[in-house]
Amino acid sequence: MDVSQSFPHLRQVVLDTTNARELAEFYRELLGYTYRAGDEPPAANQPDPRGREWLVIQDANMTSRIAFQQVDKLPRSTWPADGIPQQLHLDLSVPSIAVFDLQHQRAQALGATLVLDRSKDEQEPLRVYADPAGHPFCIFVLPG
Repeated sequence: MDVSQSFPHLRQVVLDTTNARELAEFYRELLGYTYRAGDEPPAANQPDPRGREWLVIQDANMTSRIAFQQVDKLPRSTWPADGIPQQLHLDLSVPSIAVFDLQHQRAQALGATLVLDRSKDEQEPLRVYADPAGHPFCIFVLPG
């Protein structure tokens, strides 16, 4: 057997959160993803049992996925300050400064908090945010 055929496949990244539906909605809007079949929000004023346990969003090709797992409590990362490290973060790239600035506005409008601004860095313009649950994520310019 060819060893490369036996490598595990990364199915998804899972983020713990105290509000799975809220965090799934944040990333769904930010990334333009859709819910996995069955994970969509219920009609207004209807119970949301899946939103209190486990939700999955996916890209149009259903290859990039993020899952959200409900937990009772979650200490918020204090990174880049000392205290509670980031432990995991998502790197998101955009092709130009114009799109970088547009996505900065979108991320904040969706509820992200700017944690570190290196937008003037000539080598690698980037901004680090905390999502509504406190998980760090970066948006940086990667031309081409």
